[in-house]
Amino acid sequence: MEIIRKQVIQRVDPESQERGTTAGQAPAQELGTQLIPKERYTSDAFMRREWEEIWTKVWLLGCREDQIPQPGDFMCTNIGTESVLLVRQHDGGVRAFYNVCMHRGNRLADEGLAHTDEFSCSYHDWRYQLDGRFADIPDLHTFPQGAPPCDGLREIPCDTWASFVWFSLNQEVEPLREYLGEVAEHMEHYHFERMAMTRWVTAEWNCNWKASVDAFSESYHTARTHPQLLWYLDDFNVQIDLYDKHSRYLIPFGVLSPRVESAPEIPPPLKVLMKNAGIDPASYEGSIGDIRQAVQKHMRANQESLGKDYSDLNDDQLTDDYNYLIFPNINLNTHADDLMLFRNRPHPSDPNRMLFDIWMFELLPQGEPWPELPKHDFRPEGSHRSLGLVIDQDAANLASVQAGMNSAAYPGLWLSDQELRIRHFHKTIGDMVGD
Repeated sequence: MEIIRKQVIQRVDPESQERGTTAGQAPAQELGTQLIPKERYTSDAFMRREWEEIWTKVWLLGCREDQIPQPGDFMCTNIGTESVLLVRQHDGGVRAFYNVCMHRGNRLADEGLAHTDEFSCSYHDWRYQLDGRFADIPDLHTFPQGAPPCDGLREIPCDTWASFVWFSLNQEVEPLREYLGEVAEHMEHYHFERMAMTRWVTAEWNCNWKASVDAFSESYHTARTHPQLLWYLDDFNVQIDLYDKHSRYLIPFGVLSPRVESAPEIPPPLKVLMKNAGIDPASYEGSIGDIRQAVQKHMRANQESLGKDYSDLNDDQLTDDYNYLIFPNINLNTHADDLMLFRNRPHPSDPNRMLFDIWMFELLPQGEPWPELPKHDFRPEGSHRSLGLVIDQDAANLASVQAGMNSAAYPGLWLSDQELRIRHFHKTIGDMVGD
């Protein structure tokens, strides 16, 4: 059995820490070692309990604010069996409504971005203003009971944070900032409002949504699934922090994995990291083990000439992946120059299927023109177009994982300490569904 030795990773120094997201270790939680039953991934009954006790109770990510900049711009987004309209108002605010006509239940819009002066039902032309109120009900005089007493579309809670629009199907939901807890303060240092959206992809996957969350919540699988990353990051000496509902890990980039014995020269992935930071690998005279800190120092010293402001980030944030899970379904890989956000959505009726959204953002140099928003790229199940090497590698596992979970031979998840975020994720699920 191979024993992987811990290597010393210099974490952020106190002076740097004062200006960035905390790198402090969160208090440990006693989570036990119990098996996680597979039925949480395969059972129709458990899927219904999740819908009733989780999806209809929490805050959910809907869109980016700059996707709906003008009055009448709206995003229609689906979650499970529901569909929601996120609508920019004339006063500049955003409001959220169920995407359903109050006459005969017809949906008013298809999923995606659009613009309208008012919502019109394609069935009988019942129309609604941007604020959800009835604009017109054709032949209202033929309804002896009058117009529905609701006055229009059913509104749901909506709020914005860090340039994103959030909604909840729960009328009594806690304030968004309270729900996000310490994670909100952590992530505000990145100034996502300065990052432009560069990619928007949705893929249909044959797995439960939690299997996808799991894949992006631990580094234990890196050596087997992503061997190329062993020349770029430390997949073993990972700091795991568990909060109330949410979690994170801090994974050092710019170093070799302890699973790699040595490298006679700078590996190509580290050369790419250096070049992206403005360092010529051919002129670098330090050791491979010092590349991470050299990149941090170079980025800090040259941020003005790069047209970027890293003043609210600690030094480690200039290289490392601060990877967060915002419960229940948002994985964020946060970096100084970019954000890779994954939204894992449940299928409306099948626990063995899901929708996987990729939203990519890049920090623009100051003064650079804001690019056009990317078009939505939908990948139906069976599409063979690449989502990127690392995601392709993860996706290749997930259908097989789901098939195996449905085997009579498999009882459930047997987790290691490297997978504590998954155990914490399931504790949160269990607390909410009462299991």
